[in-house]
Amino acid sequence: MKTIPIPLHQVKRGSRLIISEIPDGRAKAQLIRLGVVKGEFIRCLERLPGGTIVIQKHRQEIAIGVALARSILVTYAAPENPSKA
Repeated sequence: MKTIPIPLHQVKRGSRLIISEIPDGRAKAQLIRLGVVKGEFIRCLERLPGGTIVIQKHRQEIAIGVALARSILVTYAAPENPSKA
């Protein structure tokens, strides 16, 4: 079963995600520098007032504004330890 990508700004806090698409242009270059690339696993740590999303990639926390978060598509990933879920 294939999951449909959704914009990052719509995910729930605590979700484990896989990046499906990132925007082109300058934003893409900035995201690549931070290691936020297609296929990467991330976790939504926090949804701040105003729409900012805080994600975690490995041990790094990255705050992404709502405008950029709207252009990043993600899919939900399976839990890390399904036997403990």
